[in-house]
Amino acid sequence: QVQLEESGGGLVQTGGSLRLSCAASGGTFINYVMGWFRQAPGKEREFVANIRWSSRSTAYAEAVKGRFTISVDNSKNTVFLQMNSLKPEDTAVYYCAAAVLGQSYNNWGQGTQVTVSS
Repeated sequence: QVQLEESGGGLVQTGGSLRLSCAASGGTFINYVMGWFRQAPGKEREFVANIRWSSRSTAYAEAVKGRFTISVDNSKNTVFLQMNSLKPEDTAVYYCAAAVLGQSYNNWGQGTQVTVSS
């Protein structure tokens, strides 16, 4: 059973940086796409970024392009989200998710809170 555990959230000032980690276990992820999503209070969960484990191809939401970078460390089975130039509107609970290529995301972590103060 695939398990995902996020870490690295916290409180940061506008313009600051954070790096989120998602430790993945319980599967062989070469055929997976790994994603980061976020949910702000009173809003629906939204896509942030994803990466194909095998090809390392990436995709980003327009709101985070040029500021966030998603990456994978094979040796640690961990997905990272480097977040720079943070803005108050980035405040949300960030979730890691996994999907077999061509299928929907059906594995989710518990989430980690990111708060950006103005």
